[in-house]
Amino acid sequence: MIARLPTSDMSDPTSLRRYDWTTAEVLALLQQPLLDLVYQAQTIHRTFNPAGDIQLATLLSIKTGGCAENCAYCPQSAHYQTSVQPEPTMTVDQVLATAQRAKDLGATRFCMGWAWREIRENRAFEEMLAMVRGVRSIGLEACVTAGMLTDTQAERLAAAGLSAYNHNLDTSPEYYDQIITTRTYGDRLRTLECVRRAGITVCCGGIIGMGESMTDRARMLEILATMQPHPESVPINALIAIEGTPLEAQQPIDPIDLVRMCATARILMPQARVRLSAGRSQLSREAQILCFLAGVNSIFYGETLLTAANPDRDADRQLLEAIGANIQRVASVS
Repeated sequence: MIARLPTSDMSDPTSLRRYDWTTAEVLALLQQPLLDLVYQAQTIHRTFNPAGDIQLATLLSIKTGGCAENCAYCPQSAHYQTSVQPEPTMTVDQVLATAQRAKDLGATRFCMGWAWREIRENRAFEEMLAMVRGVRSIGLEACVTAGMLTDTQAERLAAAGLSAYNHNLDTSPEYYDQIITTRTYGDRLRTLECVRRAGITVCCGGIIGMGESMTDRARMLEILATMQPHPESVPINALIAIEGTPLEAQQPIDPIDLVRMCATARILMPQARVRLSAGRSQLSREAQILCFLAGVNSIFYGETLLTAANPDRDADRQLLEAIGANIQRVASVS
């Protein structure tokens, strides 16, 4: 089957957005010849986004380890014996000092992660709100990932100035219970609905390389692309197999699979920030360049991505300079 690609008048970019993709269409996109796929993605990317524009984001683990969830990929889960040990929650001052350093090094988005199943009404939440206000006060976008939340909590985060809330789908609904059993797919979708109702932008993507099928990958992208509006931010992650987790024996993905996911995400969600996220340290420079060509316009910048290794900052700078990237300088305040 050939996917029904956007074919409307290119002078009217809004006509290229769709919210009615089917699994078969998304799968057809994922499986078409790579050069055709990348060409389509780059064409749509340039229609909606400045060519060569790349946003640098920094991700910091505020509360590390001891999570009650049993996500099979995560070394922070309390269900598994890994090298990641629970650590004291960072203070507001520590976080804001790190955010300032991230800004000084070129980041315009600062993402903060808590290894929680859900946000609770306590002192830690009050500190989270203070961190969000502080990050925004120095001119950075602020993103939080901290598990499930309520409408009231989302509204308070919005009032504090939160730019985005991250809550990934991880995989398809059909494969989900092979990866996580401590919460449901519906729980994830309800969290995203709370975020959207509060007027916070949605950051939502997934992970490949966990043993899922191509159809599972297509289903995950289909669900994202049929949200209206589309998520403003779509992180595409490759599994980092961590010793002690149930997925420790998974083999690394073929980098071309990551390129396919990035390109398809760009076609399906033309205006989203497609973020090349976990697993980038396993990619060659050339593979990363293919991802940029496929429509990626953000990377996580810094030596650590929560608890996993990330490429060296200097190497990233050299890569972006080599491709002539236009690094985003001014963060949105929306």
